Amino acid sequence: MTTKQEIPERIDQLRNQLNYHNHRYYVLSDPEISDYEFDTLMHELTRLEKEHPEYADPNSPTCRVGSDSNSGFAQVQHRYPMLSLSNTYSLEELQDFETRNKRLLNESFEYSCELKYDGVSISLTYENGRLVRAITRGDGVKGDDVTANVRTIRSIPLQLTGGDFPDLFEIRGEILIPHEGFQKMNAQRIENEEEPFANPRNAASGTLKMQNSSLVAKRPLDCFFYALMGDALPFNTQIENLLHASNWGFKITPYINRCSSLKEVYAFIQHWEKERSQLSFDIDGIVIKVNSLRQQELLGLTAKSPRWATSYKFKAEQALTRLLSIDFQVGRTGAITPVANLEPVQLAGTTVKRASLHNADQIALHDIRLNDWVYIEKGGEIIPKVVGVEKSKRISNPELFRYITHCPECKAELVRIEGEAKHYCPNELECPPQIKGKLIHFVSRKAMDIGLADATVNQLYDLGLLHTVADFFLLTYEQLIQLDRFGDKSAANLIASIQEAKKVPFRRVLFALGIRYVGETVAKTLARQFKSMDALMNAELNDLTQVHEIGDRIAESVCHFFADARNQKLIVSLRNAGLQFAESETTPQSQALANKSIVISGVFENYSRDEIKLLIEQHGGKNVSSISGATSYLVAGSGIGPSKLEKATKLGVPIINEEEFRKLIGS
Repeated sequence: MTTKQEIPERIDQLRNQLNYHNHRYYVLSDPEISDYEFDTLMHELTRLEKEHPEYADPNSPTCRVGSDSNSGFAQVQHRYPMLSLSNTYSLEELQDFETRNKRLLNESFEYSCELKYDGVSISLTYENGRLVRAITRGDGVKGDDVTANVRTIRSIPLQLTGGDFPDLFEIRGEILIPHEGFQKMNAQRIENEEEPFANPRNAASGTLKMQNSSLVAKRPLDCFFYALMGDALPFNTQIENLLHASNWGFKITPYINRCSSLKEVYAFIQHWEKERSQLSFDIDGIVIKVNSLRQQELLGLTAKSPRWATSYKFKAEQALTRLLSIDFQVGRTGAITPVANLEPVQLAGTTVKRASLHNADQIALHDIRLNDWVYIEKGGEIIPKVVGVEKSKRISNPELFRYITHCPECKAELVRIEGEAKHYCPNELECPPQIKGKLIHFVSRKAMDIGLADATVNQLYDLGLLHTVADFFLLTYEQLIQLDRFGDKSAANLIASIQEAKKVPFRRVLFALGIRYVGETVAKTLARQFKSMDALMNAELNDLTQVHEIGDRIAESVCHFFADARNQKLIVSLRNAGLQFAESETTPQSQALANKSIVISGVFENYSRDEIKLLIEQHGGKNVSSISGATSYLVAGSGIGPSKLEKATKLGVPIINEEEFRKLIGS
């Protein structure tokens, strides 16, 4: 019998044993003990933890069974942006990728070639060898905290083995369901008279977002890892870091290849395009990365994707089916999109009933007519698209298809802007789908970030409570409490979210207005240049086109928007609601860092990295991401990457610690 003094030691012993055997079974596929022996150890640990809750640990193997409690997912900001990869579909596009990198680097480089898993991306954070957080991709800036669900996945280590892992790092991977587990799961669902899942990816995505982690634990989720992020990684190459991570307990596939030329890259692609059916899980392409982390840092990122990586997408599957009819959808900006209604057909594991026809030119190009047999494919898009017609199956003398001339919603006559493919409904302030689209865009996360679901916005519009975006700030608790599925707390939270939106900076307010061609980046540029709504409204066409990256099309759209009396009235209403109509000016605290370019790296004791960046700006300095001969200082925290230290030393860049930085700014 275990004595009271021996209990914590026995609990640790059982946890270590179970973690070890779990790794051998789920990662190495080489179990050393029977299921019965494993269960016996698990039952003993479960009993001890229940009897002694003071020794509870969220990373205990017993936590893999999940919890029965339901809760919403918190939004968490990624420490490193979780960008999407650019896609290539041919050898010529790969050559363009290589040519650009050769021009930017001006030195030789090699590639890491890896499988592109068809699953759900996840980012895991480990501190001192323990899993502390799991975040979905989300919008690349913020994602859902699904840590409780991820803890149930047996192939993901909760406690790392070995001792040379960084104190703090992130590892990114793809959560998926292997073929065997998917087939068993669907067989069980059919037996239970439940709807089977369409494909493994959809099943994995849906499972990861379930609110009950005990149900997640019963699904056959697996995870393969493909990237490490941090300031103190053991090696300076993608491949070495990835393979070394397997020593810590991570599941890394052996299908990774080092390639010194594009010819070798393409051979790897061709091999797996033929052999992917032999894998026990789905892939939809190959990921090609510049192998050196130093060179990755030199190449940097665009707003949407890293320059040092691309994916080669395998040719999309196609299906042939009959076109029954064509609907026309009206978007937020008035753009008309024709959508094909099809005889249901299986494509890439899903049943397809609708597909995009893009625009009038594409319909004319393919000579598409009603009742034609058409080819559809997904091609990486969520909505399938029509890509051709099988004219040998066409009925004799079919009638030519005539594109609509008036808006299907408000009956306004459509217009087509010179140089653009789509038709537009010009009735932007009175056409219901456009109004709803603008309302939904206004409350979206990157705009005003008001916590409202699309369905709720539509309901408020249908009830006559919303006509323009200014009406959000007139909503009352009494109105909200009457909505479907709205209780006291929901109504109070929404009122608070609307009030909080009044603090959103001017650049996001400008983006939220939904001016055609004014996306997030353009809104930032205009806000930075004109400083206030008044200055922007008074700007003439020539003033706008003088701004870098603002062309005639954007300038004309901005002028047109502010010239409309109805929009002028809207701006007055938003001003009266208390929105931010000017860029906030930060008064410099000093010029101690004037004309200084500063790189920061590592983890700091008294400040976050963002706080140090703000201090640099407040004292006249400039934040830069990479070290060069022009760098004035490297501010180094704990866990700094060895490549940065090496480069700073080589170039003679002064390296200062947190305390020296504080003295430098007189703090």
